[in-house]
Amino acid sequence: MNYKPLGKSGLIVSEFALGTMLFGEGSNRGTEEKTAQKQIDYFLDSGGNHIDCADIYAGGKSEEIVGRAVRGKRENVVLATKVRFPMGEDPNNQGLSRRNIIKGVENSLRRLQTDHLDLYYMHCWDPVTPIEESLRTFDDLVTSGKIRYAGVSNFKAWQLMKALGISEKNGWVGFVAAQYQYSLVKRDIEFEFADLLATEGVGIVPWGPLGGGFLSGKYKPDQKPTDEGRIAGTEDHTEEAWERRNTEQNWRIVELVHQLAVKYEATVPQIALAWLKQTPNVSSVILGARTFEQLEDNMGAVRIKIDVEDMTRLNDVSALPELYPYRMIEAYAQREF
Repeated sequence: MNYKPLGKSGLIVSEFALGTMLFGEGSNRGTEEKTAQKQIDYFLDSGGNHIDCADIYAGGKSEEIVGRAVRGKRENVVLATKVRFPMGEDPNNQGLSRRNIIKGVENSLRRLQTDHLDLYYMHCWDPVTPIEESLRTFDDLVTSGKIRYAGVSNFKAWQLMKALGISEKNGWVGFVAAQYQYSLVKRDIEFEFADLLATEGVGIVPWGPLGGGFLSGKYKPDQKPTDEGRIAGTEDHTEEAWERRNTEQNWRIVELVHQLAVKYEATVPQIALAWLKQTPNVSSVILGARTFEQLEDNMGAVRIKIDVEDMTRLNDVSALPELYPYRMIEAYAQREF
């Protein structure tokens, strides 16, 4: 396992993080506690140190499972979780208000059986709460020792830049990590976020690195899955729906990944994950495996090093469509000295 600094911070994280969204879901699409414990043990024993949670996952059950699983190993774990989405019917049990953030961090600390969080994310923009209130609260949490670093997820680019500017102006702690959907079949964040995050020193922590299972290698064009996989159970309006994945370009991507899997004696998921971990400014890629076998296979990507020529081929086949003003900037606004 390799390690990288998380953005501009001094916090060192493993190149892969263990995602826990499916822990405790209690269905054939979730991960039961016994398997979750096995995943965590295997991940840590393999050199991983970064575990990613959120209070909303299984209504808090995921954090409880992680808390029990890392007892006795906590000091070697970079533990992350998030706050924002509803955790009850009370209208104050959601959002990024000072009240809800403080209540959220205290509840997460209790469920995770720890006295601090290494990384705490604003899980999404709150259109009600002034961002100054949210940022000041995060700064207070760092000062009090309840969290060590701040992260952000699902903000628009202008929202993120505004937040960074306000934090810098006031001398408050700034974001060092940004968690966004990112994969060979979902590179949208490159339009705005790639440059923004690199310039501001915020590390990318991608979720959905296999496109919700689309890059697992088991799907075929125009054959909508009916098994128990994630895509089969995803509603049409969601990010990982089959209708969003079943495109001509995506099947060209899958074809090339299959070819490279043979070349590198790897599996299809391992090639997709290796491409992402080698992408600039990516600090730690979140693995969201449901089963132990899936995690074991995903972790095989640690050994894969894709050469420059094949990285270029993958970048080309998955290239984003031309949009204004990005195409114009690329064509006419470059300066060389």
